[in-house]
Amino acid sequence: MCAIWFAAGVILSPARMADTLEGLYGCGLPFISPIGVHALQQGLLFAAVGVGILWLGNFARAWISGHPQNPVKVALFATSIAFWWYCNNGVTNILAGIALFEVFHDVQYLSIVWIYNRNRVEKDSSIGGFMRFIFRRSGYLNSSLGMETLTRILTGLVAASGLLHFYYDGFIWKVREKSTRASLGLEGGTADVQLGGLLPSWAMHGTKWAIAFVFPLSAMWLGKVYYAGPPVERSARVAADLPQSARAHYNYAAALQLHGRADEAEKEYNATLRIDPDYVKALINLATLYMGKSKLDDAKKYYERALEIDPNSADVRSGYAYVLERLGRPDEARAQYEQAVRRNSKEARLHYTYGAFLDKRGETDAAIAQYQRALEIDPKLADAHSELATALFDKGDVINAEAHYRAAANLDPKRADVRSNLGSLLLRQGRSSEAIVQYEEALRIDPNLTEAAENLRVAKQSDNRFQSRGRP
Repeated sequence: MCAIWFAAGVILSPARMADTLEGLYGCGLPFISPIGVHALQQGLLFAAVGVGILWLGNFARAWISGHPQNPVKVALFATSIAFWWYCNNGVTNILAGIALFEVFHDVQYLSIVWIYNRNRVEKDSSIGGFMRFIFRRSGYLNSSLGMETLTRILTGLVAASGLLHFYYDGFIWKVREKSTRASLGLEGGTADVQLGGLLPSWAMHGTKWAIAFVFPLSAMWLGKVYYAGPPVERSARVAADLPQSARAHYNYAAALQLHGRADEAEKEYNATLRIDPDYVKALINLATLYMGKSKLDDAKKYYERALEIDPNSADVRSGYAYVLERLGRPDEARAQYEQAVRRNSKEARLHYTYGAFLDKRGETDAAIAQYQRALEIDPKLADAHSELATALFDKGDVINAEAHYRAAANLDPKRADVRSNLGSLLLRQGRSSEAIVQYEEALRIDPNLTEAAENLRVAKQSDNRFQSRGRP
């Protein structure tokens, strides 16, 4: 019952099934036909319903016969399945869904541990003083601890439990054994199992882990490296397998867009929005695609729709501001940039894009302040270093400009424009030999950078070494 309903929560979820198929195809497994996927989903649905009916029948029979199931067990069972389905079908972000269920499960686990050890303390006289102290009936902790401190402590305990219990409960909880069942308040069970056999316990334990995890993970790695098909093909198969999955169509569209197939990506994004009109990521990517096609009015429409759904998204607002800027509406663009920066003041790239906007408007001092703020948040943002260097160079602060150009070149060695700009700064200072090195490096990265080629010629003319070579 538990296994089939947990499996159904994933396989019948359009979003989670899309992620599952992406993972399987990414590990080199053969593609499944759409008919096969549909048959699997329908078969699992009928099987889950059938097993559920049988379980309810058995529950009713036990109740009538005077041996009802433990109500705590039933409540734990029902809430676990219900919350698992919510996390897989009601939560869009897969990581958020997993995290929610893990916290929920950890709370359940801690409750079981508490019940188990409370019963041990009360019934087993051999339990020592430390265990009795830990699992005594305690007063309200907040009487001596502040709520913030208590929250941090409880968060740490839940986090530690989440990391440890998957490892430990596999060999701690032998619920079939009488001693464990007694401490959980359950009757029956078998005699306690004593480990033995040909292998020592540690070797047996390691063998089980190898069979359960090491071998399957190794096979998946080999499949991913040597047998997986191209990403676009995999995403296309998933979209064909799950025609009603917005996530599947979105993933396919994103893969197409990444590979420069804009028209096909547009079609898939529209398919995504037909299934889920509020899919914000699809709206943003479609707006970006239209910007690349210079269809600014269409891009503006999709950004506005995304803002209606998620008005607190600073990234969406920043993209919308850029569209307004391209449409020649700078005042509206400024207002959107300012809102974006206020809503997410710790996002370095937002400060950088706002600074670039101000720079274009001739507000150099304000732009410098935004670039500097971006670098305070993220000192490794190469774009901010480069633009700040240019702004400082224009204001005559060549020392700091050189430092930021060099920082940008170190952080992003493939930026030919940064090398070229640094060469121009050095040439302006009369350091032609150093400028030549930078121009040559820029042209090595991008041989078509005509500005660097022209400046290199000028630098060589002013350098004594090259002048002497040119004399007869």
